[in-house]
Amino acid sequence: MTTPDTIRIFVPLEYRRRNGRTQILPPENRLDAEDRQQDPHILRALTRAWEWRRKLETGEANTISDLAAAEGLSDRFVSRQIRIAYLAPMVVDRLVVKQEIPAVKISDLIDIAAKPWGEQEGMVFDNL
Repeated sequence: MTTPDTIRIFVPLEYRRRNGRTQILPPENRLDAEDRQQDPHILRALTRAWEWRRKLETGEANTISDLAAAEGLSDRFVSRQIRIAYLAPMVVDRLVVKQEIPAVKISDLIDIAAKPWGEQEGMVFDNL
């Protein structure tokens, strides 16, 4: 039996529209560790990056330029933001499921995504 070439990560998010805006809801069974709120900008950036990655992998979009044109954004912005989809699974789990607050900004997450997975968690969260 051969091992698969890809790793599949499933993040059970629910989308709901309220007052004309799309809201991302965490899974119902998530751990309520604290009453802190995750930065909605980080959740939105993760969601967009994963959606763009999915579109590229399934062939819905052929290039970054196609994605950018469909979203009405610049190629540079999309190509930088999509890097967030390549964060380590443990970092994504702590950000989305456990709703832990990162010690960095979105622009730092983009740069951290290029690092090896083993180093990312220590760079994103300050409690390690």
